[in-house]
Formats: sequence, C-alpha cells, structure tokens
Amino acid sequence: MYEGVLTKMQTEFTSPINYFLVFEKDFIHMNQLLDKNIKISFVKYECLNCHLDKEIYRQGFCKTCFYEVPQAADWILKPELSKAHLDEEDRDLAFEKKMQLQPHIVYLALSSDVKVGVTRKSQVPTRWIDQGANQAIEVVEVPNRYLAGITEVALKEHMTDKTNWRKMLTNEVLDANLIAEKDRLDDFLPEEVKEYYLENNQKLYDLNYPVLEYPQKVKSLNLKKTPEYEGILKGIKGQYLIFEDQTVFNVRSYEGFVVRIEIN
Repeated sequence: MYEGVLTKMQTEFTSPINYFLVFEKDFIHMNQLLDKNIKISFVKYECLNCHLDKEIYRQGFCKTCFYEVPQAADWILKPELSKAHLDEEDRDLAFEKKMQLQPHIVYLALSSDVKVGVTRKSQVPTRWIDQGANQAIEVVEVPNRYLAGITEVALKEHMTDKTNWRKMLTNEVLDANLIAEKDRLDDFLPEEVKEYYLENNQKLYDLNYPVLEYPQKVKSLNLKKTPEYEGILKGIKGQYLIFEDQTVFNVRSYEGFVVRIEIN
C-alpha cells in the first residue's frame, strides 16, 4: 500500500516508456503493475504550493495559490504572452527569466491528428510522452518562449494545437508523414522566426507505450465523484492509466490530491 500527493508521472524514454509515480518518501514503477488489480482511494487535498488541505482549483493549486504563483501564470499555457525578454514582470521576474529565456522547441506531434506545440528544449521528449504522442519532430528552435509562442499562434492557423485525448487513448491515430508536414510550414513562420527553422532536420522521435490492451471507448475516473475505484491496469499512455473496464485516469488532472494506492 502506498500513500502520497499526486503529481504527474515521471518518465524514462525507453521502449516501452517507463513510468514512475513519485511520492515524498516512495515511488511506484507503474509498468510493473500491468495486469494487476489496483485500488485508488482519495484521502484529502494538498495544494502543491501552500501544502494545505484546501480544495484543488487548477494545476495542483488551491484557488488562492493558482492566482498568485508564477507556475500558474497565463504565459504557461499561452507562451505568446511571455514578457521576460522585455524585462517585464508578470508575477516573479526571476522565475520568468529562468523559464522563458532558454531554448524552446516548436514541434509537430502525432497523438490523434497532427498538432503543433511548444516546449522548452530541456523537456524533449518528456513533453511528447506526457501528451501521448506516437511520433514527433522538431520544427524550429528559438532562444526564448515568446518567439516559440508567436510561432505556435501562426502555425495553428493551419493545423490544430489540441490533442483529441479520446482518440489518443483508443489509439485512433491519423496516418500522417510528419517530415512532409514540417516541410510545408516554412512559408507560414513569422519573419522574426524564419532564421530558426530547422530546415535540414528529418529526425523523427518514435514513442512506444506500455499498453497491453487499448479500450474501445473511454470513461474518465472522477475522484471527486468516485473517491474509491478498483480495476485491473492494462496500459499507460500520456499521463493516463488505462483499466480493463475502459476506465481511464488522468494522473496529471489530479495533481494535489492525496491518494492511497493498494495493489493486489
């Protein structure tokens, strides 16, 4: 039996990908739990910032912390709003400079359809694993988050920037050539980003997940409505646990929830 506050699963880029659920004093190698019966019980909340037992609002934070901490500022989800390169503070300039003023990758990923996205270079390939992408390719490498953001805004006029999580989990993935998709985007890049286009890059990242059986349909486990759930683990993809009865559990959506996990 294990107990701790949920944070997103840590991963190793192997084939298949290794997943670890990390608690303060322990961890679980989730791949070893495939085909085993797991019981998940909600215990209480623990905000990832103030660590108080306050209802989680978003991204693992209570409502107060969500509107105060730099880790939940708007530029996290909308990189085009980044201002550290202008020496302008949003919530914490030192934190924002550290996170924004480093190399960023604009990429294409194939998890359901072809989607465009942004990540820090240091998060390659972790970002793609978290999204459940089967393949990915880098399109541009820029020196800050703002340039990555305006590139994403320009490119999503020509393709989606969202993952269809249901298709990702049922493995309904479009048959697409990411190299060809990347090559056609050169004309759509903002002028200030064109010099960073990775013209000769044809490196495809292939990602293989520990899934024994994909569901036909998916139903999401909501820990607030169902504080206890028990099922046989059949796979892990993205940040989802996939169970035999078609239930899926998005670990990342429940960051800040303290759970008890029993393995039979």
